[in-house]
Amino acid sequence: MNRRLLGGACLLAVATAGAGLWLTGPSRLFLAPGAAVAQQPPSRQPLYYRDPSGGPDFSPTPKKDSQGRDYVPVFDEAEQAPPVAAPSPAAPARQPLYYQDPTGRSEYSTTPRKTVDGRDFVPVYEDTSAPSHSATAPASAPAPTPPGGRGRILFYRNPMGLPDTSPMPKKDSMGMDYIPVYEDEANQPTGTVTVSPERVQMLGVRIEAAAERTMTRSIRAVGTIAVDERRLAVVAPRFEGWIEKLLVNETGQPVRRGQPLFEVYSPELAAAEREYVIARQAEGTMAHADPAMRSGSAGIAAAALTRLRNFDLPAEEVARLRRTGRVSNTLTLTAPMDGVVLEKTALQGMRFAPGDALYRIADLSTVWLLADVFEQDLGLVGPGQEASIAMTAYPDRRFAGRVTFVYPTLNAATRTARVRIEIPNPEGLLKPDMYATVEIAAPLGSKPMIAVPDSAVLDSGTRQVVLVERAPGRYEPRVVTLGRRANGQVEIRQGISAGDKVVVGANFLIDAESNLRAALQSFAAPPPPAPGQEQPR
Repeated sequence: MNRRLLGGACLLAVATAGAGLWLTGPSRLFLAPGAAVAQQPPSRQPLYYRDPSGGPDFSPTPKKDSQGRDYVPVFDEAEQAPPVAAPSPAAPARQPLYYQDPTGRSEYSTTPRKTVDGRDFVPVYEDTSAPSHSATAPASAPAPTPPGGRGRILFYRNPMGLPDTSPMPKKDSMGMDYIPVYEDEANQPTGTVTVSPERVQMLGVRIEAAAERTMTRSIRAVGTIAVDERRLAVVAPRFEGWIEKLLVNETGQPVRRGQPLFEVYSPELAAAEREYVIARQAEGTMAHADPAMRSGSAGIAAAALTRLRNFDLPAEEVARLRRTGRVSNTLTLTAPMDGVVLEKTALQGMRFAPGDALYRIADLSTVWLLADVFEQDLGLVGPGQEASIAMTAYPDRRFAGRVTFVYPTLNAATRTARVRIEIPNPEGLLKPDMYATVEIAAPLGSKPMIAVPDSAVLDSGTRQVVLVERAPGRYEPRVVTLGRRANGQVEIRQGISAGDKVVVGANFLIDAESNLRAALQSFAAPPPPAPGQEQPR
């Protein structure tokens, strides 16, 4: 048995030429230079298990979350921490920004601190290359390194807009991270807002440049169609008589100038005509008499002719009397103008007195629109301005007119003044007392003015603000002085210049953020505590 053991014994030889180890015996194994025999690491017991999503939930035993994911085991820090390389002697000592709970909880400290189980808080430096005592950092901790060269973080503000700031990352009572405030944001004008390109697109922000415009305001008013007073006439005889025959016997009937209206019998007019005929005959008889008698007879004839003219006897009737020397029992009265009969009081056989209006005739080829303009707009309305009229009776048509007169009186009850607009009416579609709506194009000033869309103005009642784009995604609120408004545009008298780009869409959302920034800038960032000094709570 001893021989067997001796024969089966392994001999160990060192081969210096190969600088390796040879194991001789029933089986041989070669180990490469510098190689170590792998050893099975001893099993470690986790301290606890944490939520895989980084939430503040822990368990002493293995567990799954609501989505079926295993909780992450957390081992002893001394076992899991990798060896920390010794810092270079030339590298200067760096001051940590703050210290963070090693378990990932939302607890921070400005000074070194330990957890309840004696573990050190992990320092967090300004750059990501700084050494860390923990291999795992909580997903919810804000990054101290500002992206995109926005400067260093000055402080953190409350995400709900409350007047609460913190020099280090923090969560509010609802678990929301405080928002970092960067150095470039603090150096901007008060209330300046920076919005990411993605958020600009999501909000639908629209930009338009302020420009000089000649503004014209449309003044709207209502009114009624009226007869042109210069084209209105009445038939009222200057003598007493009776209507023998009525030739135009309908109201609304169109008539032409010189068209017979009715025949009358007047004893007074017939007597005046007979006197004129006799005076003319006497004047002819006295042609060879002495001059005194000829002059007297001529005067009588002239007086009789004047009386006929005072009766408004037509010139044609006077010429007939001179030519024929016969007195007619009736007289035909004619229409004084073209138009339509608006009123007719004449009846066949009726007696009329001097001055009685028997017909009222109007020419409706041109009509008036009497519009009631509010007192606040009267200063913009003047003769010569163009007007566009819409009629209730013709909703698919618009009529053109021109302002001809602004009445000098104001209605105290309605605070309106009447404006006369003249409208051509060749088709006779416009009738007196029709209801109409009018728009008057009133120019605002004689020279161009800086104007922006009225949607760009944020008006609080006591202050008017526009948001000016300083750079893509960066907006500055500016207080402006407004002027007149017209057709969706508003005049800017002070605050911006021509060419400034202003926000005309989604500005209410940006203004809310601007007001929040302005309020927060009134709170100075708390100074960092001295090394070794506890942060006050």
